[in-house]
Amino acid sequence: MVNLSKQNKLGLVVDVETTGLGPDSDEVIELALKLFSYRNETGEVIEILEEDSFLREPKSSSALKNYNQAFKVHGIPFESVRGKSFSDMKIKTYFHRADSVFAHNASFDRSFLYRLYPEVNDLKWYCTMRGVPWKKYGFPNGKLLTLLQSHQITEFQTHRAMDDITYLLELLKKTSPNGNLYLREVLEKGPMRKYQSAGQAKMG
Repeated sequence: MVNLSKQNKLGLVVDVETTGLGPDSDEVIELALKLFSYRNETGEVIEILEEDSFLREPKSSSALKNYNQAFKVHGIPFESVRGKSFSDMKIKTYFHRADSVFAHNASFDRSFLYRLYPEVNDLKWYCTMRGVPWKKYGFPNGKLLTLLQSHQITEFQTHRAMDDITYLLELLKKTSPNGNLYLREVLEKGPMRKYQSAGQAKMG
């Protein structure tokens, strides 16, 4: 059992690869999760506690139709996902343990994961792309690859989920021009509003 003091929290960094951009017509084919402990006051990452990645075969006709186009981005051959399905119980334990969830362009990841696990909407989600004023700090944009290159973390991005979250966590450990750890700045920006699907928005 991990002994965490009161100011220490459990964070979960996540990334999905999908068959396209629309959560109503596309599907998640890869999910990576990395659970870590951090100091709430400073944003210091203490240790990685557990990590996993999962593949699944898309089922809807629209997702299958879009697969070849999405393959040009993520490079995951259909043979790699054929017959695979997510270990839902294992994945849910990650979300249930986390105090906070972090993702780069988190609104994208959350909109897809919400379709699979609606309970993720009850968690505190933080966007590492919008949670730091990257352009104000002199970076050309907030794209993950741009930031990884600018911080000499890596020159290449595979667009595989586990690689992306591993690099993202390295980025969050870096110090901003303001002298704070980037993770602290993301936390200070605060969590996102809860996700609303198009149907919910119309009802509201």
